[in-house]
Amino acid sequence: MKNTLSQELESLRIERDRRPGPRRRLPGWAWKLLVAVVAVGAAGLLWRGASPQAVDVARLTTAVEIKEAATVLVAGGYVVAHHKIQLGSKVVGRVAWIGVEKGDRVKKDQVLVRLDDTEYRAQVEQARGAFQAAAARLAQLQTGSRPEEIQQARARADEAEANLRNAQTNYDRTRGLDRDGVVSKQEMDRARDQLDMARAQAEQARKNYELVRQGPRREEIDQGRAQVEQARGALRFYETQLDATQIRSPIDGTVLERLVESGEMVTTMFVGERGAKSSVVSLADLNDLQVEVDISQTEFARVSLGQPCAVVPDAFPDQRYRAVVAEIAPEANRQKATVQVKVQVKNPDAYLRPEMNARVSFEDPRAGQAGVRHLMAPRSALFQADGKSAVMAVENGRAVVKPVTVGEEMGGSVRITSGLSSDETVVVGNPAALKSGQRVRIK
Repeated sequence: MKNTLSQELESLRIERDRRPGPRRRLPGWAWKLLVAVVAVGAAGLLWRGASPQAVDVARLTTAVEIKEAATVLVAGGYVVAHHKIQLGSKVVGRVAWIGVEKGDRVKKDQVLVRLDDTEYRAQVEQARGAFQAAAARLAQLQTGSRPEEIQQARARADEAEANLRNAQTNYDRTRGLDRDGVVSKQEMDRARDQLDMARAQAEQARKNYELVRQGPRREEIDQGRAQVEQARGALRFYETQLDATQIRSPIDGTVLERLVESGEMVTTMFVGERGAKSSVVSLADLNDLQVEVDISQTEFARVSLGQPCAVVPDAFPDQRYRAVVAEIAPEANRQKATVQVKVQVKNPDAYLRPEMNARVSFEDPRAGQAGVRHLMAPRSALFQADGKSAVMAVENGRAVVKPVTVGEEMGGSVRITSGLSSDETVVVGNPAALKSGQRVRIK
């Protein structure tokens, strides 16, 4: 066993004369490739760490809380349209088409109702024909006689002169025979009558020739011009009547009530509920609303023109509208012992509608209103950092955690009482996924 151990130890001894051979060195191109691979990897890691994260951001908003002024009087009333229009017709006719319903919003000059216009179109065509005839007559008078007409009138004058000469010759011959007692007295009278007739016809032909040659007189032209103007006025009148069969809206507003149906008669005067209607629709501008209230005479001294008010409709008690006293009735109501006051609503919206009940708070006109400004941040911008509320602000392209103190929540926003300024930008969506100092890019 001793020999065996000795043999094993001997086999482990390193002989001094056995030296290791020379190390093999890598070629130069291999070293360059290795350095390039390491550099590319390091650059990739560096680029991957420096690439900015795309984020959604929002700017802080400012909410103004209005402190209510002292209320000196509260009264109930009704919301009314400042200007309510009962749209009627200028002409009588039967409704052929109506294109609106109650509640529809309409534009100025929009056609709301069309009446049957058959008769009015016929009247326009008749008036247009009369106007064209008068215009043609005036043109004829202004142009004067044509050469053919003058030649024709002259030929008739020459013919009349020839007949006159023939009658004169016949008369002279008959008178000679009458001296000799050859012809009877009856033949002599006939020859004299023919001569007088031929003389009159020749005179008439000469005058007619002169009139044709000179043309119409100025008075005739003036008369023709007046007839043209008369016909033009009649044409315009009937065109206006035809246009009135299309009843248009005079304002931008809302249809409060539709008063007629297709087939009903429309007139220009009131004839009762069962007869023809005098109005077709009721319109109002719902952006111009007032509240009518009756103020007791004992409290009337607390109201003045221009006095600020607050309007709260009974249907929506959480809605509050700014208003001002716009009108005070010039006389009181003796039976009620009240004075009617109209309050103009400054900021009406879709919630406020005519005929609603509303409560009006008349404020002290000597006390102004103060506004308190609050910074508001989106609810999605808040997260918890170390157990406290915080936001991730964006400064110089990097995300920065900022602790904040929050107040009440309003809709989708939260009031920021401290920790931020009004010009800051915060990350929304998932700000907790970012790290403070991380580079970010705004989407």
